[in-house]
Amino acid sequence: MLNQPRAHGPYAARRGMALIAVLWIVAALSIMVMGLTQSVKQGIRAAATQRDLIEGQALGEAAIGLALQQLSVQTDPVIGPGQISVSYAGVDVEVTASPLNGWVALNGATAPMLAALLQTAGGLDAARAQQMADALVTWRDEVPQVNISSAVASGNKQRRFEAVEDLMLVPGMNYDLYSRIAPLVTASTTNGGPVNAQAAPSAVAQALGDNTAFIAPIAAGQGNLFRLEAAVPLSTGKILYLTQDAALQRSGANNVAPWRILRESARIDAADNPSVSA
Repeated sequence: MLNQPRAHGPYAARRGMALIAVLWIVAALSIMVMGLTQSVKQGIRAAATQRDLIEGQALGEAAIGLALQQLSVQTDPVIGPGQISVSYAGVDVEVTASPLNGWVALNGATAPMLAALLQTAGGLDAARAQQMADALVTWRDEVPQVNISSAVASGNKQRRFEAVEDLMLVPGMNYDLYSRIAPLVTASTTNGGPVNAQAAPSAVAQALGDNTAFIAPIAAGQGNLFRLEAAVPLSTGKILYLTQDAALQRSGANNVAPWRILRESARIDAADNPSVSA
């Protein structure tokens, strides 16, 4: 057979350009498909994480509720942290219950105690730690300037810390400093005395040192304020740590709930990453 003549001139150039265009389209479609696949995978992972959080939250709240039931009928004072093992919906959950006087009370701690915390745990030098401690005390004890009508309605009270996150409202506080001291403090109590050495997490004890004006053994626990942390195993092999600050109501009145939840936080960690109470 005779060889077919090759195309030359404008027709060959158009064929070459068409081939290049097709290759570019194929490459663009491949990139789009890869991007869409990655987005779908990320969506699946996000949905799985959200499902774990919802399921773990429900289990953790139930476990803490069962632990609070046990605490409400316990007659001996709770001095230090204790482990309470509960089972709910076929899942075994460990709950750690500690009196809240093991944490530094933002609404009751003295300026020297806050300065010690800011210097040791916050990493500030002595002068800066004292300055920041004074700023915290001034902010919490200040009576905000309000108009006459709102002052009458609110009673013109001191500001106080409603939550640990309120630390970020204090002038001079930055996020790095906040992240270092937030796990060591609480806004759920006004304890102005020494921190309970038996209930204090190791990080709090290390931050306050051996100064008995800041941390000391206490004969009885806080009484009715507790921090409970439930370690909930998830189906993915991770663990959800649900933390709640609660106030037990020991009045025995039928119209009073046995406890009241003051604060709540949650996080998910790998099973081999042990939790530190915060």
